Amino acid sequence: MREEKKTVQRTGVIHAVCVSDRKGVGKTPVSEAVFTPEHGIEGDAHAGTWHRQISLLSWDKVVEFNQNGAGVKDGDFGENLVVEGIDFRSLPVGSILTIRAAGENAGRPEVVLEMTQIGKACHTGCAIKQRMGVCIMPVEGVFARVLRGGTVRPGDILTVSDPDPDRPFTAAVITVSDRSAAGEREDLSGPAAAGMLREAGYDVLETIIIPDEQEQISAQLRRLADQRQVSLVVTSGGTGFSLRDRTPEATLEVADRNAPGIAEAIRVRSLQITDRAMLSRGASVIRGRTLIVNLPGSPKAVKESLGFILGALDHGLGILRGSATD
Repeated sequence: MREEKKTVQRTGVIHAVCVSDRKGVGKTPVSEAVFTPEHGIEGDAHAGTWHRQISLLSWDKVVEFNQNGAGVKDGDFGENLVVEGIDFRSLPVGSILTIRAAGENAGRPEVVLEMTQIGKACHTGCAIKQRMGVCIMPVEGVFARVLRGGTVRPGDILTVSDPDPDRPFTAAVITVSDRSAAGEREDLSGPAAAGMLREAGYDVLETIIIPDEQEQISAQLRRLADQRQVSLVVTSGGTGFSLRDRTPEATLEVADRNAPGIAEAIRVRSLQITDRAMLSRGASVIRGRTLIVNLPGSPKAVKESLGFILGALDHGLGILRGSATD
């Protein structure tokens, strides 16, 4: 049963529109910019077929930052849109941002964006961070992709709507393997997991390969849960007895809450196939609204394990999202 939820709307005013022709530098304010669906701003270096086509920052946060003498101008953080009246950091990924013209420009087609990420890693040697000791873009900035294109100008109105509760669940797959990360062995487990998730209706946002390094594993789990806010992260590999197997430790390190039943179900069902299943140390936890599940490293075991749990995950993920109830 879905809990009825009233759509929350928030409205702000676009203070500045900024572009740059190369990455890693501040952007320059312009009088208008053309937004292209699934691409970004025409002529901007960050445009492309990826999820960070448009960067947005709250003007209110910039004003607060400048009270410490930063002297930051529009575009200095590398942001495309500076918006007054919206605290982007408080919004969930998936929020819909609708931009409409105001005043004498009213009547232009609306531009629609979907928020895809919160925050990012700071550029090495960022001039603002060097000068002030801190940069707000990695914390307060957000990113979006263009769903519906058109022209955007300063003074336009931006309205925030809640994410569609019926949108597909999102997922990411992490293969943890020294050899695959080094290019010495083809990764077959990650594609197997991603294929099953897509067949089950998930929108698989990322598939990545990293070595058996606990810090790297935990960093990727934090990024996917906090910045991209994916519904489900599955890892493959690093769950055995080898001294290099650190995936469960990295997973437990980032957990807000434990969800042991999923890992236990995988072991119980797997024991019907091989008694070596008792040697798996895989964990299953929750961070924020993201479920993280450790799977074994072999393609066969990945398919079996996912097959055991996929049917029950939708309800749990719906509860995490708020679109289902107990």
